[in-house]
Amino acid sequence: MSMMLVPTPGTVLAAPKVLLHDHLDGGLRPLTVVELAQETGYRGLPTEDPAALADWFRQGGDGSSLERYLAAFQHTVGVMQTPAAIERVAAECALDLAADGVVYAEVRYAPELSTQAGLDLDTVMAAWLGGFERGATAAAAQGRPITIRAIVTAMRQYARSVEIAELAVRYRDKGVVGFDIAGPEKGFPPSRHLDAFQLIHQANFHVTIHAGEAFGLPSIWEALQACGAERLGHGVRIVDDIEVGRDGRYALGTLAAYIRDRRVPLEMCPTSNIHTGAVASIERHPVDLLRRLRFRVTVNTDNRLMSDVTLSSELELLARTFGFGLDELQWLTLNAMKSSFLSFDQRLRIINGTIKPGYARLMAEATALAPTLV
Repeated sequence: MSMMLVPTPGTVLAAPKVLLHDHLDGGLRPLTVVELAQETGYRGLPTEDPAALADWFRQGGDGSSLERYLAAFQHTVGVMQTPAAIERVAAECALDLAADGVVYAEVRYAPELSTQAGLDLDTVMAAWLGGFERGATAAAAQGRPITIRAIVTAMRQYARSVEIAELAVRYRDKGVVGFDIAGPEKGFPPSRHLDAFQLIHQANFHVTIHAGEAFGLPSIWEALQACGAERLGHGVRIVDDIEVGRDGRYALGTLAAYIRDRRVPLEMCPTSNIHTGAVASIERHPVDLLRRLRFRVTVNTDNRLMSDVTLSSELELLARTFGFGLDELQWLTLNAMKSSFLSFDQRLRIINGTIKPGYARLMAEATALAPTLV
């Protein structure tokens, strides 16, 4: 039985969720930004009123370009320059995601961004991972268990990617599950960092690459074929390699066909894609087309503060816009868990022990209520 009834916000919130693409420095609580600025002496905030600051960050989400969207990060990164601040941000991240019903998350950050006041990379990592542990412990005590892991990101416009890749490998058994590069795509192709990717591959480690967001098919091709990406961060521009006729028939180019055939996961972030100008509107977002074509689609938040989203709100938005029911939401969630960088045994435990039972319960409840909703 297909559960095509559009789920309520409460149902979406209750559903077990999996998040693969979320930035630590893009998810701070506005009050935390204000308090950390006061504690650390950061003077650059446009306002110290938490509500007004939240509005300021959200207005930045209307910038229609990746470059303007990224400018807001100078403030979140600006207050993440002490171990205590980094640990607090990481702990609150785990708590906030758990409160949203996320049962597994991979959250990424570029630790080199927190070295502006003299911290070394290992100190940044210790604070980041310590915060995740503290937050996950507190979430479990509240009855909302979450497994949360780190993806270490290098900035593609800088020249420390090999050092950052070494850092990722060094912490692989301490909470880090992969390596990534982020930052402006245009003018900074991933192939500039081949030494870093080779180091990751030789260590039998995992890599995802931001590609196909602000730049098109060449960025995606390089990420996959030159750099060996296992997942694509965003990948929304793969739609440029798909032709859909007026009769509904489609034709995949060779790159799109390769991605679908090889089951390359797409870390899609719908609201963020609109805010950065990668997509004009939610109705024109290719997530539904790619789902219908059976690409390995996953749904993510990207930057919860800047885009004013949660994973629940993203899934709810897709349900309203495209008519997704519980079956579709479960499919997207299983896609994400299967695509995670967690070990195979751990993935199976979460799928069989948490995700499938959680959705089975929600589907049973929806079935029982369906006659009263007709």
